[in-house]
Amino acid sequence: MAVAVKRSVVLVVEDDKEMRNLLCDELWSEGYQLREAKDGDEAFQAVLGAIPDLILTDLRMPAGGADYISRLRTVAPQCPIIVMTAFGDAKAKAEVLRAGATAYFDKPVRITEIKNRMKTLLADHRQVSHGTA
Repeated sequence: MAVAVKRSVVLVVEDDKEMRNLLCDELWSEGYQLREAKDGDEAFQAVLGAIPDLILTDLRMPAGGADYISRLRTVAPQCPIIVMTAFGDAKAKAEVLRAGATAYFDKPVRITEIKNRMKTLLADHRQVSHGTA
């Protein structure tokens, strides 16, 4: 009898529709179950409804920024959050990581690097949530 493998749920938050579609296409091919949001408010509401296994989010968008990351962290304290931004610098990176982001990427992003980081974070998250860490 085959055992069903639970596909990780990833929330992709990006206000640029073309970029969001590109990310979703790439992640779909990796076997993730995807949810989408076009801004920080929509993402926050989605997380309130059901916490995903990982959040991949843009930073500079409507209702975005470090405060948005802090808000996400309050409702999803264990969920890995990967932040991407085209407007980053060392100060922004430090602020976002302090706010609760798990990982940070400057745009343009290399999708391979994001996929690799996601796999690592999801594996670590699974171990912690199943008490095997």
